[in-house]
Amino acid sequence: MNAAIVDLINLVVQYATDYLMPLLLGGFILAAIARVLITITIHRQKRFVKEFSKRVHQEIMANPEPHGSFYSLVKRALTRTYFENFELRARYRRRNEDHIMTVGDRVFLIQDGIIRLIDDFLKHVRYLRKETGQQPDFHEISNSVFAANPIFNRVLGVFSLSRTNDVLNILPSIFIVGGIFGTFLGIMRALPELTAMDVTNAEASKLVIDAFLIKISFALSTSILGIVLSIVMSFMNTLLSPTNTYVEIVDAFNSASEILWNKSLTNDAGGVDSSLSDRESEAVDAFDLAIASLHAKRA
Repeated sequence: MNAAIVDLINLVVQYATDYLMPLLLGGFILAAIARVLITITIHRQKRFVKEFSKRVHQEIMANPEPHGSFYSLVKRALTRTYFENFELRARYRRRNEDHIMTVGDRVFLIQDGIIRLIDDFLKHVRYLRKETGQQPDFHEISNSVFAANPIFNRVLGVFSLSRTNDVLNILPSIFIVGGIFGTFLGIMRALPELTAMDVTNAEASKLVIDAFLIKISFALSTSILGIVLSIVMSFMNTLLSPTNTYVEIVDAFNSASEILWNKSLTNDAGGVDSSLSDRESEAVDAFDLAIASLHAKRA
């Protein structure tokens, strides 16, 4: 039993010392790519919310007096934002040469995520009532809509964003532990060579000691690599953290929703809004077609 354990340990020492540094470097590269993918996904959401907020403030400047239905106002603003950021850009991409963002939106499923976001938010606010005199908790509604979005919760529609982010946050510690582990493995592999040292032969002993010190110095380089990767990964996790950006997104969406709620007189979700311009009517029709198409694909 003990012999089997020793053989297993020797096997681990032999292969770990050879492949640990490439493994650390490979893990860091994959982690950096994942961090960039998460950042792109979250910042694309932020861009949409920023455009939505801009159109809400344009509405306030154009019509400062309270009027209309909240549901109609928020649907008009959301669908117009969607239409002008996706549908119109897709129509004019040849003229604008804006292929990069179009491909990016397709790869990250941004357009599908925005469609689901708008649809879910409209479902949440459809039955709110102005007659109660109490303002709804739009912060909770906004947070719920973004958190429950099945597309924005995943990177490239496959990997869980929250779990991937949690793993990336603990990687700096893993890199340090991996580096120290590699150093101990290197020392463990080098120590048996000292048994070949002949104290009666100074020249041969010097060769053994020199070879031992070279392997020890190489083993220490694993710790250095682990520390460097840990520092770089910590900076990336801090500078590209999605947490603060997510809070900004929810706060901005909440603020825009509250503005439209306070600006409206009712929350009548029925009927056709005759005050829509041609562009706004086209935007509503385009969104209704997009949500119908999305539901059809998932049916």
